[in-house]
Amino acid sequence: MKKVLFVLTNHEDLGDTGMKTGFWIEEFAAPYYLLKDKGIEITLASPKGGQPPIDPKSNEPDFQTPATIRFNDDKETQEILSKTIKLETVNQADFDAVFYPGGHGVVWDLAEDENSIALIEDFYNNNKPVAAVCHAPAIFKNTKNTDGTSLVNGKKVTGFTNGEEEAVQLTSVVPFLVEEMLKSNGGIYTKKADWSPYAVEDGLLITGQNPASSELVAELLLEKLK
Repeated sequence: MKKVLFVLTNHEDLGDTGMKTGFWIEEFAAPYYLLKDKGIEITLASPKGGQPPIDPKSNEPDFQTPATIRFNDDKETQEILSKTIKLETVNQADFDAVFYPGGHGVVWDLAEDENSIALIEDFYNNNKPVAAVCHAPAIFKNTKNTDGTSLVNGKKVTGFTNGEEEAVQLTSVVPFLVEEMLKSNGGIYTKKADWSPYAVEDGLLITGQNPASSELVAELLLEKLK
């Protein structure tokens, strides 16, 4: 049985706005169920462990999908989610791939988290896929190749677009824009129209543009695990 590690944000404050953030339910639930239903064993981790914060916006009626509806009725998965293991206790040797769901929280904690950075590099250097969707490609801000270059340098990548960030009016709130960071790190950044499903695979890196792309990323990851 293949094993995939999911890493979730613990960050819940949306900058200085007084509003809350966290991870986006669809970006967790769709890949989680797609992989789980195919017999993949999933372990959930976060920097601090315990219950990761859910972005309250992702619970709103407009953002419900079959996967979020399933999650909202799934007490067993909610229970597992409430007990994520601490990132510092995780060893890549125990897993076949790692997946990062997005949500604005990621740009604050996981982009800078030393355990996460080391873990991604470790997965990559051991020839294991690293997948991330929407804001989660923020995890590549500080990851490096063994030669010191950025992990995304010269690689095809995507992630939440400048236009999408502008549409949700958080351009001046987030510490950096995912699209700009990927480009400045040498990534070959591409995108489709805002809010369109879009995912890119380049070697071991699989990235998706936005919440609508979460299932696409999981499908690419599943193919890779075969």
